Amino acid sequence: MSNVENVVSEWLPLPDVSELLGVSITKVHAYINDGTLLAARVGDRHIRCVPAEFFMDGAILDSLKGTVGVLSDAGYGSEEAIVWLFTNDDSLPGRPIDALREGRKTEIRRRAQALGW
Repeated sequence: MSNVENVVSEWLPLPDVSELLGVSITKVHAYINDGTLLAARVGDRHIRCVPAEFFMDGAILDSLKGTVGVLSDAGYGSEEAIVWLFTNDDSLPGRPIDALREGRKTEIRRRAQALGW
């Protein structure tokens, strides 16, 4: 099992994401390609899945796309960004994904920007 699988407790296969958001699977692939969502290949079958905590109230977390963009600018790939978002940071305290879910995107993006330097 890769590190990315270890840090995320619940994964949604792309068809489940499609159903949750009420969009086509093609649209889900577009979200992944444009950085709106991050996905990783997980499980025994290595299927592409998205962390369940990227969604709130049946929608993609508002602050996710901008944060993914900042992490991408800092040189992070999809799996590295997922690991960063889901790894506990004592200085927060908690995980960056939890802070995003609580609406603290400015703080998280500042931290993500600092990774690039």
